Amino acid sequence: MKQVYNPYLPLYEYVPDGEPHLFNGRVYIYGSHDRAGGVKYCEGDYVTWSAPEDDLTDWRYEGVIYHRTDDPSNKEDKLQLWAPDVTQGPDGRYYLYYCYSFYPEIGVAVSDSPAGPFTFYGHVHYPANIRDGATLREYMPFDPAVLTDSDGRVYLYYGFAPAAEKEMKLDPNDFPPEKRAEVEAMAARLPKFGENGMVVELEPDMLTTKEEPRICIPGGHHTAGTGFEGHGFFEASSIRKVGDKYYFVYSSHKSHELCYAVSDRPDSGFRYGGTLVSNGDVGLDGRTKPVNTLGNNHGGMVQANGEWYIFYHRQTNGTEFSRQGCAEKLEIAPDGSIRQVEITSCGLNGGPLKAEGAYPAAIACHITSETTMDYINYNDPVMKRQTRITAEETGSGHSEQYITGIEKGSKVGYKYFDFDGAKTLTLTVRGNFSGSVSISGDEMGEKGAFGGELSVHSGDWTEVSYPVSFSGKSALYLTFDGEGSMDLKTIAFA
Repeated sequence: MKQVYNPYLPLYEYVPDGEPHLFNGRVYIYGSHDRAGGVKYCEGDYVTWSAPEDDLTDWRYEGVIYHRTDDPSNKEDKLQLWAPDVTQGPDGRYYLYYCYSFYPEIGVAVSDSPAGPFTFYGHVHYPANIRDGATLREYMPFDPAVLTDSDGRVYLYYGFAPAAEKEMKLDPNDFPPEKRAEVEAMAARLPKFGENGMVVELEPDMLTTKEEPRICIPGGHHTAGTGFEGHGFFEASSIRKVGDKYYFVYSSHKSHELCYAVSDRPDSGFRYGGTLVSNGDVGLDGRTKPVNTLGNNHGGMVQANGEWYIFYHRQTNGTEFSRQGCAEKLEIAPDGSIRQVEITSCGLNGGPLKAEGAYPAAIACHITSETTMDYINYNDPVMKRQTRITAEETGSGHSEQYITGIEKGSKVGYKYFDFDGAKTLTLTVRGNFSGSVSISGDEMGEKGAFGGELSVHSGDWTEVSYPVSFSGKSALYLTFDGEGSMDLKTIAFA
């Protein structure tokens, strides 16, 4: 039986900021490209993966679709390609919109195929009668999203509205010498440079604006009296048309959550709808404590085979530089509202995973410890020491993922498995740990709890097994108590 779990791409792949689009019967995922153990956001070239819309278990690597140095603005390879989006233009070709680091410019590349490769096309700019046709640099051209409407009109969305000035400290030395003056001038205008989510209509050439950009969604400093209080725009613009309504998905200034707003028009009148997903489940059914390491979030919605899904990403390795794409099924109610979804391990599988055979431990959707923070602060060294997913090179060209830093109070959880027929649970572990593991079907450790002694004193992977007493669909939680620290590589059922 073929299955898929979160993250939905191979564990060695790091494609965050995922924008899913359905083209010609396949779902294509466009995102930035992190790496295992990364030290900056988006260090790789753009790649894409695709799957048949009727089988989201079958993801195929389409290869590199755009290189960092393909744009003349980055000929020295000083900048990183950040979150992109793709649309099919009125001419039938596919247009890739992207930005570099914090450089104030939106690039466009074009291809005859949604699988690329894409070729540099130009930069978004004003017409000659507005700002003398200059490149669009106002209101922080960042995280572009693009919509080709059913009437052929094209709209570009973008923006960056930090909740605090300290979130946008820039080092001009990170940029090519000929661009430093522009970056320094931009930094001098912070935090007012980008304060809201913006929208502007484009000409059919996909490059030229028809007008000055306008506010689409209020930023965190401008939400009073708007209905967006507590969930103001931060970044990660994404746009979809659902029937005759327009759904704008964005990361709020909480950063870990993706919210949505709805309008009858593509360029105005958006009303706050709610939270779609948090990468720590914060806000779900009133939850205030995260079930995972919090971090920034970015993603989009897609309808495939009649079902709606939200794509998002999670953090690994105790940083925000090694992010992986995940996805969950959405339900759009008859009134157009969408309830926040929980993050799971089974994701796009269409149901629980079969409790049969081995699974990577790193598909856990709940990883907490006594040091897990309920806010985001990657400058705190605790983030790099807490229980977390990490990776190491195997010599095969790919990295191997596992959970590390497991100690007293660590909890690792999976949602969901079908336990019918499962008799034994085996953990593959290593490290120096003496204590016990409690195994339960719920977070509180009350459903069918069992477990036993767990003692491992080896740098080599070793197996420990326990009887299974669950049946039917259930979560799986492992809670550790003892002295020392260890790693967890796989969980297996027999």
